[in-house]
Amino acid sequence: MLAVLVANRRRVVGRRELARAAGLAELSERRCDSVLVGVRRLLGPDSIVTVRSRGWMIAEHAVVTAEELLAQFED
Repeated sequence: MLAVLVANRRRVVGRRELARAAGLAELSERRCDSVLVGVRRLLGPDSIVTVRSRGWMIAEHAVVTAEELLAQFED
């Protein structure tokens, strides 16, 4: 999910698109919400911007940290 947000860093990503791109489409709709809670714990409470009735986007100040975390998982 973090990779999807980083890849779409300049736009709002809706729940359905986020779940599908992150491989969570077969799970509960609310699974996105719970995964985002974990992302906020890793990056900070203001790292993910909620756009009411539209979705989420990663805050610009959190992108570098998110990319560093993603790079650790690629190794």
